[in-house]
Amino acid sequence: MVKLSLLIAASVCAASTAFTVPSTPVVRSTTRLFESEEAEDVAEYVGAAGISGLTSEVKTVFSSEDIAKILPHRYPFLLVDKVVEYEAGKRAVGIKSVTLNEPHFTGHFPDRPIMPGVLQVEALAQLAGIVCLQMEGAEPGAVFFFAGADGVKWKKPVIPGDTLVMEVEINKWNKKFGIAKATGRAYVDGQMAVELKE
Repeated sequence: MVKLSLLIAASVCAASTAFTVPSTPVVRSTTRLFESEEAEDVAEYVGAAGISGLTSEVKTVFSSEDIAKILPHRYPFLLVDKVVEYEAGKRAVGIKSVTLNEPHFTGHFPDRPIMPGVLQVEALAQLAGIVCLQMEGAEPGAVFFFAGADGVKWKKPVIPGDTLVMEVEINKWNKKFGIAKATGRAYVDGQMAVELKE
């Protein structure tokens, strides 16, 4: 009976990690009820004002209201919340705050919500659209279409609570036909999440 219980417990433990991504380590933590004699270095409490102050130097160039005047997209498909750096006709850095209440998370995936990779690429395309729709030969609010994406690489999952910091650079612009080629990257906490070569 004891051997059977151990065998069942071992099978349950093995099955609980069967559906994890191999490259993502399974993190198991233990609850410490009492401090050990050898106290570890604990990070100093900073508080809300201190954390908020970390981005005080980052200025908004285009707010969500400004973006709504440039892009034709609307909720739930407007994927750029603000632009914080902008060089007309060349490049931009934009922010997407990823939240659990976005509709795609109900099915992608219910027990492990991850922002779909195609929406990450779409967010980069919208940021490129913010640059392109203000260039000569373009009209703000015009509908533009995705023609292709080459060299896309996803580096890490983007999950609710993340801030996706995106950058795009326009490499080619044909004002006669309104066609652009761009490269893009997006980061979460300083680590690359997705890269788009063209």
